[in-house]
Amino acid sequence: MVRAFATPISLVWDVPPLLDRNFFFPFSAHLCGLCGKNKSGALHQHATRDFLTGIEGQSSMTTTPFDLTGRAALVTGAGVGIGRAIAETLAAAGAFVGVHCFRSTDAAEETLSGIRDAGGNGMLLRGDLTDATAVASVVDEMTIAVGRLDILVNNAGGPVERTRIEECSLELWNQIVATNLTSAFLVTQRAIPHLRASGHGAIVNNLSLSVQTGGANGAGPYAVAKGGLQVLTRTLARELAPEVRTNAIMPGVIETRHHEQFTAPERMQEYREETPLGRNGMPAEVAETVLYLVSDAARFVNGALIDINGGRYLR
Repeated sequence: MVRAFATPISLVWDVPPLLDRNFFFPFSAHLCGLCGKNKSGALHQHATRDFLTGIEGQSSMTTTPFDLTGRAALVTGAGVGIGRAIAETLAAAGAFVGVHCFRSTDAAEETLSGIRDAGGNGMLLRGDLTDATAVASVVDEMTIAVGRLDILVNNAGGPVERTRIEECSLELWNQIVATNLTSAFLVTQRAIPHLRASGHGAIVNNLSLSVQTGGANGAGPYAVAKGGLQVLTRTLARELAPEVRTNAIMPGVIETRHHEQFTAPERMQEYREETPLGRNGMPAEVAETVLYLVSDAARFVNGALIDINGGRYLR
């Protein structure tokens, strides 16, 4: 299921310096006025393309290496936490963002609403990324609507359930691997032709600190799956360059719903005390690193793994 959220646009607008959080992208012409269709009905394909291409050639634009104007980004698992922050940050930098979710539809709609309120644009994409048919639908719906795909952020994933290796059933093992590794493989494979053609192709894979620790307190299967994603990052960096750059991030303890579900409050406090910077990270700090990696500022960065943990674990 895909929903397009049409935001009024104009074909001439200025982009302030992108690392200033206090700016908006003004728009003035109603999209549905271009075709007369109900905004809640069929996808406004031509209007979406205008959002990406209509400002080309405008000399009034102020650009920086972090400017994503005219580019399209797909962020998986963008309903909450780190995924939401990434989607909002890329949209604020000028990208049209595909906000993906599977079960968290209401949360993803909130993400997209926040993007629109800040003057950005995007669309909602829903599908089970462990299913190849659903993945094809998600990627194809976005590329048909937008006409391109420049950025892929494989953020979706999670521990599913904590268990020790010796107690892990094959069914649970397969579910954890599918959720964290197979899903990224399927989405990336479907997206590769579009990323190659974009001229700005960039992939960022979201790993986990458990790759470095081995997965404490029953997170072993999750760590193994994320370790596979780390190797996939290196493989893609070799296979897809120079048309597409592939990098990975390894967040430490970030204050998100993930830890509300899987980590006890007293342990979260211990994490803060164990971190040299004296606190845990915030989703926006992860998102700003992703912005760097997908932007032209990182045009010579390929196959890298960036730690975002406040110095808690040092290589």
